[in-house]
Amino acid sequence: MSNYWKKLIVDPGSKIRLKDFDPDYHGKHESRKGALPEIEENRQKMQELQYLMYAENKHSLLIVLQGLDAGGKDGVVRHVLTGMNPSGCVSVNFKQPTAEDLDYDFLWRVHPHVPAKGSVAIFNRSHYEDVLVARVHGLVPEKVWSKRYGQINDFEQLISTENNTTILKFFLHISKDEQLARFKKRLDDPARQWKISESDYKEREYWDNYIEAFEDVLTKTSTKHAPWFIIPSNHKWFRNLSISQVIARTMEEMDMQFPKPTVNLGEIRRKYHQAADEEKSGGKKD
Repeated sequence: MSNYWKKLIVDPGSKIRLKDFDPDYHGKHESRKGALPEIEENRQKMQELQYLMYAENKHSLLIVLQGLDAGGKDGVVRHVLTGMNPSGCVSVNFKQPTAEDLDYDFLWRVHPHVPAKGSVAIFNRSHYEDVLVARVHGLVPEKVWSKRYGQINDFEQLISTENNTTILKFFLHISKDEQLARFKKRLDDPARQWKISESDYKEREYWDNYIEAFEDVLTKTSTKHAPWFIIPSNHKWFRNLSISQVIARTMEEMDMQFPKPTVNLGEIRRKYHQAADEEKSGGKKD
């Protein structure tokens, strides 16, 4: 893996401090115009590889998107993953647990949405909300949420080994100033005003608490089978470039193959040519 990718991946066991990661980083490109050809190339690769995954029906892919409000989770789904075929790809948004959800363990509502063989699942927010929001707002005591890191690691290990699921987790890293600027754009754009809520600004009061919670998530739950990537996301185009590149490269490394035909191709070709000859000679029977 190049030095560029080493800037993004969280090595298992490393202690993360987000102040050491520049959310404004944008690599070799200076603008969206320069990055767009690579983004499009990655999208095309992802589309082709998803078709191959669906055909082979041996692998599955889980993409986890987490970040502070306005980090761009919806934007990633819309701009990066838009080329995937909906028949083999689903996006799930884990919002506030329902009353029924709270009657079970915190992973109960998550497990039914993990991808089946041949499929891709995108978690727009995820099971990590239960060590983020639940922690920051004291929804459960520390003795409860502190055990969840290990339980999450076990859960991800299970689906990785039992169902051949590759897991990619992306933390969309923006600055506090960039978040405020994006809130302002929502206020000024009638097409985005529906996304505004009173909690947007209220949650900013907990910024430092969320940063601390994310640092623990990144430190304690980045594993070899389910790594975290810290994606500098102040520049939306660089966010899209980075995530599309990671996904495309990861899918290429799965070394997937089209399955062999389950029918006799020679016999089917013979019947095709026979039918074509009958059409030409006018001898086709009704």
